Amino acid sequence: SVPRCYLNKQLATVRVLKGDPAELSCTVSKDNVTGTWFKDGLKLTSMDGVIFEKKGLVHKLIINKAEDIHAGKYRFEGGDVKTEASIFVEDPPQVDKVLLKNLTSVPTVAKAGEGLKLRIPFEGRGPIRATWLKDRMELGDDTRIRVDKTDTCTTLSISSCDRRDCGDYKVRLKNDSGILEINLKLVVIDKPQPPAGPIKIVESSANNITIQWKPPKDDGGKPVQRYLMERQQLGRNDWETLGETPRSCTSFTTSKVEEDVSYYFRVRAMNAEGVSDALESGEVKAAGKGSPGAPDPPEIISASKDTITVSWKAPRKTGTSQIMGYMVQKRKKGTVTWLPVTNAPVKDKKLKVTSLKKGVQYEFRVAAVNAAGTGQPSDPSEPALARDPSKSPGQVQDLKVSSSDSTSVTLTWSKPEVQDGNDVKGYEVEMRPCNSLSWTKCFTLPAESTSCRVQGLQAREKLFLRVRALGDSGPGEASELEACAGAAAPVVSPRLLIDDTVKSFLVIKAGNPIRVKIPFEGSPEPVVTWLKDGLPLPSRAAVSTEDGSTQLLLRAAELSDSGTYTVELGNGLGKRETFSFQVQITDIPQPPGAIRLEENVPNTVTVTWDPSASEQWEKNLYYTVLKRESQKGLWHVLGDLIYNNKFTFTRVVPGKDYYFRVVAKNDLGASDPSETVKPWRIWKTKAEFQVKTPKYRGVNQNQPPRFLVPLKPHVVVTGSECHMSCAVGGHPSPKITWYKDNRDLSRDPNYFCTNDFGVCSLVVLGVTKQDEGQYMVEASNEVGRAFSKAFLAVKGNS
Repeated sequence: SVPRCYLNKQLATVRVLKGDPAELSCTVSKDNVTGTWFKDGLKLTSMDGVIFEKKGLVHKLIINKAEDIHAGKYRFEGGDVKTEASIFVEDPPQVDKVLLKNLTSVPTVAKAGEGLKLRIPFEGRGPIRATWLKDRMELGDDTRIRVDKTDTCTTLSISSCDRRDCGDYKVRLKNDSGILEINLKLVVIDKPQPPAGPIKIVESSANNITIQWKPPKDDGGKPVQRYLMERQQLGRNDWETLGETPRSCTSFTTSKVEEDVSYYFRVRAMNAEGVSDALESGEVKAAGKGSPGAPDPPEIISASKDTITVSWKAPRKTGTSQIMGYMVQKRKKGTVTWLPVTNAPVKDKKLKVTSLKKGVQYEFRVAAVNAAGTGQPSDPSEPALARDPSKSPGQVQDLKVSSSDSTSVTLTWSKPEVQDGNDVKGYEVEMRPCNSLSWTKCFTLPAESTSCRVQGLQAREKLFLRVRALGDSGPGEASELEACAGAAAPVVSPRLLIDDTVKSFLVIKAGNPIRVKIPFEGSPEPVVTWLKDGLPLPSRAAVSTEDGSTQLLLRAAELSDSGTYTVELGNGLGKRETFSFQVQITDIPQPPGAIRLEENVPNTVTVTWDPSASEQWEKNLYYTVLKRESQKGLWHVLGDLIYNNKFTFTRVVPGKDYYFRVVAKNDLGASDPSETVKPWRIWKTKAEFQVKTPKYRGVNQNQPPRFLVPLKPHVVVTGSECHMSCAVGGHPSPKITWYKDNRDLSRDPNYFCTNDFGVCSLVVLGVTKQDEGQYMVEASNEVGRAFSKAFLAVKGNS
């Protein structure tokens, strides 16, 4: 007998971009086979842009430039063989490459107050959905901003730009073939904000006045070029221009002053876009030539429930005549009005202020008086509380050095014994070198602290340290000890110890924690800094650094936590090392919206649905459409990897009821389904006919179910697809039910079942370890039941 021809290699489905070449090929076992090609069931003899080629055992269908007309299901028949495959022509959104480069490489600049239109033309298979996002939030129309879209372009219009519009924008173009995202930056330039205040009076004398300010918090997107100064004399309405300073200078001195005359000053910042609003000073008085200068702030000597005693020193500048006395003023802390304490100058440099209110804090200042008049007042004293004196705290206990290294010493102590009226309010830590008698304050600590670390020491440096408890009446008796820093450790450049456990890209489900721990080394111990997208971390983030490792922790990830995170090491010697990693926060999609059904073409149904809310933040989201033909039947997949919100089902049988279901999916899984409640039916035309009852009795052809081809065990890799199939016979046609570990899979959207003329298949998309187990298919009819079982084993990618 002549040997049969069979397939060595079947046709394989091809996905190709529009305009690219495509090829289908199969290999048969006999050279003399003359093949025939079919497209969508129709025989192909010739087709624009398609070449049929045969080389030995290989038969090819070659498309030089794929177009929409080339998409479809192809079949090759030759001799005893037949094989099918599909060509999908993808036409994702595209934007001109030159325009794309200009948009993404250079920021778009607009001026404040002016309108802006960003128009982006695009190509691709329609419908194309265009979305504009700013800081990951979708832009909608409001009084200033409008988003427009046509079939070929999308436009963002801002009627009047301001500095709030600065930032990173994203344009997302999406159709059923894919997604294109365009990232661009918008910079809005404006005049600066006013200089930061308040205006500080550095000097005020009979000859000149010097003022000082800080640069504006927002320079308007253009660097400040210079500052403009003006002055107004008290009692006048006009402002006089004094001059200007360059951007690097934030102080100004004017010598155009008259003694004993008060002035107001104002400063404006100027950049290339204009001049800011003014920052104004309070009243500033030029001193008389012979009057004294300002004394140092007075000191508090003692206090009781209604009196406070203050003292002060003579000013360094006494003026042209001898000081005759001092004017003393008081005010309650938090108020601005100064009140005289005496009607006449005080000759002594000490005064007991009486008639004070118990429990109120007061501030004091003094001004010297000579023959030329009253000089400038001093700065205020420290606030003092009017109340009876209390006892000083006792001496701290058990002061000792708990640890030390080459640059620091750590002290610990116990609280002093507490008695009535000597409550501890805090602690003061001081130090002095062995070769000095002068003590320097290191820290003032709260009452609950009983340890501190003195840093910035030299290796093997000896020094004295003392700690005093602080109370309302002042410091207690000091406890003192001698300490020594340790030997210097060898200098080791800071280095991040990155290994396989530290990933450069993390995908985290929303609500789960973000925990990244990175070990490092370095001596002296490096300073660790964490950043997100080049800025400080959000307040929810917690960073802990100890024992040669640093950890970032966010306990519940939010979608806004996506971005680039950077950890930086620095040792103060100019050595730095950084490591950056990407974090993508995602979540199982939310369900699609309501489903609508329409018969736009006879004997078809077009399924449309409102998009899932997750489309705003999930760029890899797609949809799967399923149908079933009864309320309790199995769901069958009609379309998968759908990137728009529309699908047309063409094989509608008139007279049948159909139910539809849409599921949103991403890399984490599938959403809850959105389903039609009422069935969809196309009514078929009724025809009148008659049936004549046969005169004979037929043979009973009923047969119980039987498996012609049983299930087979499968071993698959995580993430791949698994197809399990079998062949079933019987009459009437058996009902097919699939089980996993005895669980009915009929209502599980993660499994898709088909039954084509007795060939039954179960498809598992994106296999995970949870899919491993015993699978069983049950075939049943009114005559009997049959079962077939097989085991699915799942292996990791490695």
